[in-house]
Amino acid sequence: MKSLLGVLALFLISSVPAVAQEKHSSAPPPPVHGVGGGHVPAHGPAPAKPEEHPAPPKYVDKNGHPDAPHVHTNDKWVGHDSGPNDAHYHLDHPWEHGHFNGGFGKGHVWRIAGGNRERFWFGGFYFTVAPVDFAFCDGWDWGTDEVVIYEDPDHDGWYLAYNVRLGTYVHVEYLGNS
Repeated sequence: MKSLLGVLALFLISSVPAVAQEKHSSAPPPPVHGVGGGHVPAHGPAPAKPEEHPAPPKYVDKNGHPDAPHVHTNDKWVGHDSGPNDAHYHLDHPWEHGHFNGGFGKGHVWRIAGGNRERFWFGGFYFTVAPVDFAFCDGWDWGTDEVVIYEDPDHDGWYLAYNVRLGTYVHVEYLGNS
């Protein structure tokens, strides 16, 4: 009888971690009209071909899409078209804090560990959002959202932080690591 109780107790103790994991591992929500929902772009945007007389940016390209720079589930980057001469993304000292070397793109998904738009971190790496992009990250959860970092092909010193849950992205500057 004692051995039966021992086996039963061992079974219950060993199954607790599995039950606890199940509760926390929920599938990401499905994409909303082809944006977000866990989709990770296979690559960053192509270099922009800016117009001579650009119109004001318009991000809602389809009904139900966010009014922020975003990526469609077919990997089309919307809103990254101002080109390398956009004064909003000029830095006097590009890569002042070094280059991010934690890995780029689809194979490198990071969970934000804390902070806010002025300074956030994950994996010992610290970033700040470009002030002109502050409004585009209002819905980000700075304690649990997952991001993927892409190199910005147009703006020296900036990277693009893509929010996996929302499908939106912002320009970020690397502040170094701990």
